[in-house]
Amino acid sequence: MKIIIINAIWCPACIILNKTMKKIEADYPDLEYLSYDYDLDEEEIKKYEVGRRLPVLIVYKDDQEIKRLIGESSYEEISKLIEENI
Repeated sequence: MKIIIINAIWCPACIILNKTMKKIEADYPDLEYLSYDYDLDEEEIKKYEVGRRLPVLIVYKDDQEIKRLIGESSYEEISKLIEENI
């Protein structure tokens, strides 16, 4: 399973998600995590068809997108999504 985060340094919700993701990464170390900056990685994030609302958390399993969370997401919401799809 792979989790992709698209955020920006100017985004307050992104700062909160980054803190949450540190705990998620510690609790689920076997997953693959990729993080992209909305402003710095424009070419890379085009393929994910991200709008202007941030942060975006995209979960992939077997190279298929299974869920996309937009905006603030809690630890409980993310860990439940992971547990349901591991």
